[in-house]
Amino acid sequence: MDSRSIGLSRCRRWPVAVHVEAMLSLEWSDALEVPNSPELASAPAEVRRSWVNQADEKQVLAAYRAVNAVGDAPAPWWLRALDRGKLASRAEGHAIEDAVTELLSARPGWVFVPWADFGEIGYWEFVPSESGVYGPATPTTVQFTDSHRGWIHLVPAHHGPGHARPIDFTVADLRTQIEDIELIA
Repeated sequence: MDSRSIGLSRCRRWPVAVHVEAMLSLEWSDALEVPNSPELASAPAEVRRSWVNQADEKQVLAAYRAVNAVGDAPAPWWLRALDRGKLASRAEGHAIEDAVTELLSARPGWVFVPWADFGEIGYWEFVPSESGVYGPATPTTVQFTDSHRGWIHLVPAHHGPGHARPIDFTVADLRTQIEDIELIA
């Protein structure tokens, strides 16, 4: 096959240098991607292998702001909070995740679920709450959020269509009410 058979003219010259614009959303997707691991993560700290968790914090924030200016960019809860000035640092967000991990991983029935919406860290699930009084239920979950300064949503176990309304919690609330939460579930 020669160049004429595919519609290229012998007279046409290609530019010496090809300029390719980086696709911001693709780069951001790569920045959020967690490298594969043979082990299933059992805590948020084990998922912190992506660029947004490892790179210079100012660089991460600048990249997030650039991508978010184009459209609603997926991001971990702590990065959204950091962007809005609600958290002082990424380390502060990680400390909240670690405090919840310390509490829940020491208690029977709580399991960390590392898959969530793209960009999110994951959530904790109280497995015994899956078997509700009226059959299988969506279990009680503890999720991280940037929607309030307590940083935690408790989503009660629920049965049937629709979603349960999340309850705003803090780490301290969770610590003092954990036994009641487990009994209700």
